[in-house]
Amino acid sequence: MASSTVIPTRMELTRLKNKLTTAIRGHKLLKDKRDELMREFLELVRENRRLREKVEKGIEASNRNFALAKSCMSDEAVRVAFMAPKQGVSLDVSYRNIMSVDVPQYTFHTRTSDENDMYSYGFAFTSADLDDAVKSLSGVFPDMLKLAETEKSCQLLAAEIEKTRRRVNALEHVMIPQLQEDIKYITMKLDENERSSQIRLMKVKDMMLEKTHHYTEKEEKWAEEKIARENQQMQ
Repeated sequence: MASSTVIPTRMELTRLKNKLTTAIRGHKLLKDKRDELMREFLELVRENRRLREKVEKGIEASNRNFALAKSCMSDEAVRVAFMAPKQGVSLDVSYRNIMSVDVPQYTFHTRTSDENDMYSYGFAFTSADLDDAVKSLSGVFPDMLKLAETEKSCQLLAAEIEKTRRRVNALEHVMIPQLQEDIKYITMKLDENERSSQIRLMKVKDMMLEKTHHYTEKEEKWAEEKIARENQQMQ
């Protein structure tokens, strides 16, 4: 149904046609964007699943080694071993653009490059299982960071996909059909007005012809009467 506020003029018709052309082009671009976002999203979901399985296995191995270490060491010895950490980690955040969505990228830097600095204790009074637990956590840390990056990217892409999907549906099912209906309504109104104008012009022409014809008949009648009077006078 055409909008009740639409004005059936040629200028409005031109404006609505331009608006419809823009809406159709925007609808196509948004559909392409949605499809590309879905492709990127599915790739990230697969990567997220792979990383999560890997991280869970690494954490499970670390917990198992840590439990073995606690069984061989006292709680006090474990607390003392981690009381003064030697290594530090700094985190940097950058962003990359995926179809107008800024997704994070995490990179980390250790305070020192020596791998042995991750052990904050001496090896004389600790078990090898504790070393394995620390090493397992250290090895899984980059994957944990990558997992956090991937999960956040998935959340941002999912929100953008939903927003784009709503826009595509609004254009496809509301705006474009409404514009087409308004254009059809204005076109019908303009055609109706044109037909009405033609009918009025035809009526005016008929009236003028009729009026001209009556004047001609009157002039002929006057001429005949004049000739008749002159003939009477001559007789």
